[in-house]
Amino acid sequence: MTANLHALGAIALWASLASLGLALRHVPPFLLTGIGLVLGSLPAWPLVRQWKVPASTLALGVYGLFGYHFLLFIALRLAPPVEANLVNYLWPLLIVVLAPVVLPGLRLRPVHIVAALMGFAGAGLAILSAGRGTAQATWHWGYLPALGSAFLWATYSLLTRRVPHFPTAAIGLFGLVSGALSLLCHWALEPSIDLSGRDWLLLTVMGLGPLGAAFFLWDKALKLGDARHIGILSYLTPLASTSLLLLVTGQGLSSGVVLAAVMIIGAAVVGTRAR
Repeated sequence: MTANLHALGAIALWASLASLGLALRHVPPFLLTGIGLVLGSLPAWPLVRQWKVPASTLALGVYGLFGYHFLLFIALRLAPPVEANLVNYLWPLLIVVLAPVVLPGLRLRPVHIVAALMGFAGAGLAILSAGRGTAQATWHWGYLPALGSAFLWATYSLLTRRVPHFPTAAIGLFGLVSGALSLLCHWALEPSIDLSGRDWLLLTVMGLGPLGAAFFLWDKALKLGDARHIGILSYLTPLASTSLLLLVTGQGLSSGVVLAAVMIIGAAVVGTRAR
């Protein structure tokens, strides 16, 4: 239960990411990610002595935080954003399915597979409802980096259980290095812009929330809980994110989002109650 509460805390923070991103849509994506990750690492700076981790563990952290966002932003540039998001949200399903492959001592039961598929269907319905029926059945090369981002986040989340134990404070090091790499990408690939005071306020909220505290809560959840259960709970992320985005933009909740809520919550209940 403690692990699930930590996971739900991370999910609640990630739910605000799309709305904050909408308010900061004029900020280049690598600059947005870089500043957010560096600010998100700040709470762990007083615990810098706990940042001493093996190079392989640091590489895994950068693989997850930087690699995920890098591929996701590439996907959003190349493919229609609604469909790219849908492909990206395969990562909860991949966590559930890959958990017995990556982590010793776990078995995937049929109920986990059914719950995972139900949750993914609900997540897709929530995202497509936000698109107002604009989904297209055409191929875009941007789907490949979107799939890659889903695979990176799922495997990062699971592999943190396979590396030597590290304190959760070390997530601050992962975020700092990943943020520095994102800023380097901004310098090399994106135009420079001037940020307003409002921009910095929103960037601070984003950095300390969905690009900061959420990663610390997620790490604690993975250390304490069952990766299969946490993966199924993760389907709440696109539902909450899409619902908040619709409310912020004044569009209101659609019947599709309500149906998605029923499917996702049902999947989470079924999956987390399975032994």
